Amino acid sequence: MASSLPSSSCWHSVLLVAMLLVVVMDQMAMAYMYDDIEIVWGDDHSFFYMDDAGDDEILALCLDQTHGSGFHSKEAFLYARFDVDLMLVPDNSAGTVTTLYLMPEDVPWDYHDEVDLEFLGNVTGEPYTLHTNIFANGVGNREEQFRLWFDPAADFHTYSIDWNPKRITILVDGVPIRSFRNKEEHGVAFPTWQKMRLHGSLWNADDWATQGGRVKTDWSEAPFFAHYRNLRVSWCRPSPGVAWCGDEPPGSTWFDRGLDAAALRRARDAHMIYDYCKDVQRYRWSGLPKECTVE
Repeated sequence: MASSLPSSSCWHSVLLVAMLLVVVMDQMAMAYMYDDIEIVWGDDHSFFYMDDAGDDEILALCLDQTHGSGFHSKEAFLYARFDVDLMLVPDNSAGTVTTLYLMPEDVPWDYHDEVDLEFLGNVTGEPYTLHTNIFANGVGNREEQFRLWFDPAADFHTYSIDWNPKRITILVDGVPIRSFRNKEEHGVAFPTWQKMRLHGSLWNADDWATQGGRVKTDWSEAPFFAHYRNLRVSWCRPSPGVAWCGDEPPGSTWFDRGLDAAALRRARDAHMIYDYCKDVQRYRWSGLPKECTVE
């Protein structure tokens, strides 16, 4: 009779590390990522463990041929900065997608907001693609893609989403690579009212993720692991005298202080490989989206 457990070692890793973690956490009284997130699918393909020094608690998500895993923050936020350290699937990661994204709950799909970072795996020796997208009031298709300037599977790196009423900025190790500005005055929707949770996941998308779906997941390499640690969330802070960020006056320059415009230009010039705002062929009949043409 065939076993009802997954054929890969995802299940065995969960059991082994869970037993070790119980011992370690029983001896330490600290704040952990465990306290701030909850597994929302694939709980049998995820586990927490401590690094070798016992200083950092790490969440591992596992993917095998049965399924992957995903989590979200326990709390939802309206305007905040989210920072997470992430180490991606190493070696032949073709077909896999590791994610960080913001999404609300209980909002119809046609009206939902979303901020996506999707790390598209590749064959050994070929670089990851960081695929980003932003939805506002149900409208997405705002893709920008980047090639990172390091091996994101060799060590942990920090990925950030800084969301305030004026702009959404995506950063890698503190370097801004994308800034989506609020242009509601020009009729462009912007996320302003939906509280969102931070999500992360590891899943199979070999129908499109690697080289347009031409390269499939090699399940002989499974299980695949992505590792998350050090989730930090900082509420948006308004200028002195303003009650909350949503009340910041339209002409205020308060939220411009944290954006290094020169670093943003350098990163985009050096590392961006696709910008929907420059894809004239894609929009040859409809014209470029409004946010691409207004200042």
